[in-house]
Amino acid sequence: MKRFISSVSATMLAATAMLGTTPAFAQPNEQFVPLLVYRTGPYAPNGTPWANGKQDYLKLINERDGGINGVKITYEECETGYATDRGIECYERLKGKGPTGATAFDPQSTGISFALTEKIPGDKIPLITPGYGRSESADGSVFKWAFPIMGSYWTAADILIQHIGKKEGGLEKLKGKKIAYVYHDSPYGKEPIAVLQERARRHGFELQLLPVTAPGVEQKATWLQVRQGKPDFVVLWGWGVMNSTALKEAQATGFPREKMFGVYWSGTEPDVKDVGAAAAGYSALNMQNELGLTAVAQDILKHVHGKGQGTGPKDEVGSILYNNGMIISMFTVEAVRTAQEKFGKGKPMTGEQVRWGLENLSLDEKRLTALGFNKLLHPIKTSCTDHMGVATARVQTWDGSKWKFVSEPIAADMSLLKPLITTGADKYAADRKITRRGDADCQN
Repeated sequence: MKRFISSVSATMLAATAMLGTTPAFAQPNEQFVPLLVYRTGPYAPNGTPWANGKQDYLKLINERDGGINGVKITYEECETGYATDRGIECYERLKGKGPTGATAFDPQSTGISFALTEKIPGDKIPLITPGYGRSESADGSVFKWAFPIMGSYWTAADILIQHIGKKEGGLEKLKGKKIAYVYHDSPYGKEPIAVLQERARRHGFELQLLPVTAPGVEQKATWLQVRQGKPDFVVLWGWGVMNSTALKEAQATGFPREKMFGVYWSGTEPDVKDVGAAAAGYSALNMQNELGLTAVAQDILKHVHGKGQGTGPKDEVGSILYNNGMIISMFTVEAVRTAQEKFGKGKPMTGEQVRWGLENLSLDEKRLTALGFNKLLHPIKTSCTDHMGVATARVQTWDGSKWKFVSEPIAADMSLLKPLITTGADKYAADRKITRRGDADCQN
């Protein structure tokens, strides 16, 4: 367990670390951020740099800026192992910590985010799920406490099909083609099926569904089906070891990596580094707009790693998953900062106030530049009804040694997705007897 508590002496900090408890005299001007992570188990190679990026950005805000308008950030990690039951236990343990309770939760897991979506309204704590979670939670009029900022699995699936269609000369060229969907057999992998099926219906391609049992180390039967089915393309929706295993099986069965396209979470350094040149030609989405070190990463190297406070190895700073962690913590910090503009600077915000901040984010080019994220992200603006803000991604291809962008940003087709989001949100609201928020509620 790691934490950074700037209000105590070095001696007390060391004692606290040994005891694994928060000091009883925590100051009232601290903002507590819970960190659900998985540094152990089959998903640790992917979960660890993600967690390190989240933590290092919080350290940066404390070290470089003195906190958020003078409010120091405290945090505590809780190991979930990517298991939903452990994620719920971590949530229950951390939700009441700090002088105002937990700021917001980022579960790093679709299964955990599905479970917590049911709990957060009662506890009044927002859930931040950039690029994952419940896709219909983009509809803020039903999902008041959930924020899939930057996109969802539905937007990712749509962008992938758009890209494949463009490579073929247009979406109409997909008619008569076969696309195999090799996916993690969990809520994560099942989530985009509705969008893929809608695209198949519209464009006349055959969709072959091939679930893989978690964690995905055994895929020989799956790739035998791929070889027998002879699809024109494979869409890979894996996580952790499943991704590298899929690429190795594709090589073994002779399926061209140039015909394989992965989601965000199947396109990171750990997914391809052990496969190396054999993965050359494989492509995947990236929500980020630039690869490598950006201005904010340079600040972390200077103010955090430069002072011996880096959470992980220095050379992972600027990697894709590490950047995702930075982005999530930035959203959390900026939500607190936005909330302070309304509810009072210089004091910690409650979960309910942070929710308002998330719903009123306005990260334009000028603000992103000031934060050092302008080359990494597109401007983002959320609202009462739109909890996603922006839904674009670029396609990157592995050249055998590094990722390289091969497309400009591609925007999800919201004319296709909006009806699915509304229908999904309506069903969720009806099942749970939720009334859609009106104009009056949107002012609060």
